[in-house]
Amino acid sequence: MNMLIFIIAGLLVHCVFLASIFDIYFTSPLVHGMTPQRTPLPPPAKRLVLFVADGLRADTLYELDDNGTSRAPYLRSIIEYKGSWGVSHTHVPTESRPGHVALIAGFYEDVSAVAKGWKENPVEFDSIFNESKYTWSWGSPDILPMFAKGASGDHVYTYCYTAEKEDFGAQDATKLDTWVFDHVKNFFQAARSNQTLFSKVNEEKVVLFLHLLGIDTNGHAHRPNSREYKDNIRKVDEGINNIVSMLEDFYGNDGKTAFILTSDHGMTDWGSHGAGHPSETLTPLIAWGAGVNYPQKVASQFFEDEFLKEWKLEKWKRLDVNQADIAPLMASLIGVPFPLNSVGILPLDYLNNSAHFKAESMFTNAVQILEQFKMKMTQKKETTLSFLFTPFQLLSDTEQINILRKARSYIHQEKYHEVVSLCETLISLALEGLSYYHTYDRLFLGISVVMGFVGWTSYVILLIVKTHTSLTRSTQDNKASTVLLLYGFAAIGILIAFFLLIQTCPWTYYIYCLLPVPVWYAVVKEFRVIQDLVSLLLVFPLGQSIGFLVAGALGIEILVFSFFYRSTLTVGLIAFAGWPLITRLWAQAKVTTLSWTLLCLLLAMFPLMPVVGREPNISLVTVASLVILLISSFSLAFLCKSKNKYVPKKDLTVLLFQMLSIALSTYVVNSTHSSLHHKQGLPVINQIISWITLASSLFVPLLSPTFFFQRLLSILLSLMSSYLLLSTGYEALFPLALSGLMFAWIYMEKEALQHYGDSLKTKLAVLNFSYTTDITQFRQLHLDDIRRSFFFVFFIVTAFFGTGNIASVNSFDPASIYCFLTVFNPFIMGSLLVWKIAIPFVLVSCAFEAVQVTTQLSSKSLFLIVLVISDIMALHFFFLVKDYGSWLDIGTSISHYVLVMVFTIFIMLLSGLAQLLTTKRIELWGRTKRHSM
Repeated sequence: MNMLIFIIAGLLVHCVFLASIFDIYFTSPLVHGMTPQRTPLPPPAKRLVLFVADGLRADTLYELDDNGTSRAPYLRSIIEYKGSWGVSHTHVPTESRPGHVALIAGFYEDVSAVAKGWKENPVEFDSIFNESKYTWSWGSPDILPMFAKGASGDHVYTYCYTAEKEDFGAQDATKLDTWVFDHVKNFFQAARSNQTLFSKVNEEKVVLFLHLLGIDTNGHAHRPNSREYKDNIRKVDEGINNIVSMLEDFYGNDGKTAFILTSDHGMTDWGSHGAGHPSETLTPLIAWGAGVNYPQKVASQFFEDEFLKEWKLEKWKRLDVNQADIAPLMASLIGVPFPLNSVGILPLDYLNNSAHFKAESMFTNAVQILEQFKMKMTQKKETTLSFLFTPFQLLSDTEQINILRKARSYIHQEKYHEVVSLCETLISLALEGLSYYHTYDRLFLGISVVMGFVGWTSYVILLIVKTHTSLTRSTQDNKASTVLLLYGFAAIGILIAFFLLIQTCPWTYYIYCLLPVPVWYAVVKEFRVIQDLVSLLLVFPLGQSIGFLVAGALGIEILVFSFFYRSTLTVGLIAFAGWPLITRLWAQAKVTTLSWTLLCLLLAMFPLMPVVGREPNISLVTVASLVILLISSFSLAFLCKSKNKYVPKKDLTVLLFQMLSIALSTYVVNSTHSSLHHKQGLPVINQIISWITLASSLFVPLLSPTFFFQRLLSILLSLMSSYLLLSTGYEALFPLALSGLMFAWIYMEKEALQHYGDSLKTKLAVLNFSYTTDITQFRQLHLDDIRRSFFFVFFIVTAFFGTGNIASVNSFDPASIYCFLTVFNPFIMGSLLVWKIAIPFVLVSCAFEAVQVTTQLSSKSLFLIVLVISDIMALHFFFLVKDYGSWLDIGTSISHYVLVMVFTIFIMLLSGLAQLLTTKRIELWGRTKRHSM
């Protein structure tokens, strides 16, 4: 097969495997067509005020200062004298959009929203705002529009500041919250003189939503333990106090206003969020006003965490809820229908109302969730053949009717406690049934994907054996049997498609179920190769076969374990350091072996260090730049003094330009962070230099000579200039240690090949990437090449996890992109983060390209072995994906699978990029020379 066609096919197959995890585990939970359900009794409140302090941690709000006073005295007084309080437990991903959807719509959104930056609605959904008579909202342009856009009619009004105000480098981020408070005051001041507006705000079922982003912005910029973050909490506390006083005055203290303060997510100590750390998932919830219970004093209470004593709140009853439970609480307080897709359970302990009202509200909650269950069951029944459909046994139609009749009967008999208990049982069963139907096709889709995985990996192994080894005999294919095979697999494909068609399955199901058909056709078509391979294995010594299998399995497990425990990489690198001693290479090349061993041990230190971003240290970035300038100076001196070698001035100019770029990057990093520290914002000149440096990092290496040493040095210098701009601490030293080991690896592989007598003794210094090796010099693969490929995969994993476990998305530190921008922009920030992660990958890939040249192998052969190793890892993680246990475990298992699949796709793309970076040259001072790859 042509290599380009193979890569395209491989990319498509792996994109399907990657997408499958979202169809299996992350499809939208929403169903439509249900009847709205509301409590039939009069609500306690006419209006609701919802304060959402974005990024506010529960512990930072509730704890006392060092002097024993609260940093939020007004809210503390609410807890002690006026309302109810607790902790709201959020779900992964702890981001702003999913958090607000859970609060206001009552369901936990699927990950498909991330494709739209947590701003747009992937699917339409109902919310408290939509069900209200009127909703007025003030705050961030990232949050408010999504609820106005999803609302029916014209009754949700938004007032947003500009996106440019969301600046991490701003002098004072509390201005975002001050803006909200001031505009709310101005709005009600205007309502006094505007009769139309006055009558609207005095209607029933009114919601006022204040989104307060300052705390989140200060947390990202200065960390949650900073003075700025804590001062912002004080400002918010004062602002809420003023707003409450103003509203009570406006409404004449009518006692018909309910207030709720909460947060969409918390934040880690290092100023990020997105994963399942308790600092991210534990958010405050304080409710007071109309219909809300007064403080309840208790003698003792128990929670798994030990925060109550730290917060000095052990005397006041703590009422914890899941984040989605807040939506039905708000609906109950103002008497609007519960959001149609809400899965929240009404927290009755927060209500200060009659037992009858609580029973009716709980009954409404149960019917609303049951409606979703019935709609989900109907949809699944309609798209499944009747003899294949297996209903949810615990909640049959008869069981539903019996429970509802019994609950209604208890209400008439005023047995309200029994009603609540019965409704809680019904809600529990309905939610379990919803999950059952939501995951109904999971096993079926999982088997299809595994079949595709195994088939693809088998085909790649057969391709390696057939085209890059001498293990098989060259035989002519039997055309008749090939045609018969083709018709047979075509018939299987038609049957599968027909089966899916009559069940009206989604179009993605066709891809997952039909993909294994052509893949397994390609495998079975190589029947003779399989025969030869089996024959060879049967005569191979059993002990050696078992030994190779154990070594291979151990290697894969080390790679898998490194995703969970970074220290596994340290163990692997220490083992690599001893590799020359086992193979006796040390006797052949002592200096090279010593360099390899020392650099392995140096790199082994990085996985033992804290995750990058938690402890910024700009001085280490400066140290890294000085080291790289020192290395480049020695290299420049070496090139100038090199005998029998003329170095053109233009080549020296390129090298000097790259050294200047490194020096400029160092200046920009230091001056930018100094400017932000003094709250003077991001200097424009620094921003311009940063973007120019980034843009030139892939272009400048193409100006340098394609000689082995010069081109690899040029690539390192260019990539380091942009990497320094994205660094905040010790990670700036990581590419240097990694590059040093890569140079040693290239020399070691050359020595290893000479050790086995397979290599021509060509000096590496005179090797030129741009001259393709004569095809006759390509050798066949042998077992040591599997070890080379394993080294490459291990180094790729090390490049990723060496400075942080970004399988947990909360390792991202916004400070790393401050040289480029400080205004919140998720896609540009995400792209810069991806490039920072990719730079060590590119360095390893270029080194691997050099290894292939020095070991006289075609790029295709080793690449295919790498593909097999990474696919086996991906299959391993596919089986580790789970949807039970803690949200942290669920999120981590899925992110691991996604990461290893992205690795595989990334490796394919990096192979092409590395080939381009090492072999092509652009001549600015003359005619462009074209080199064949």
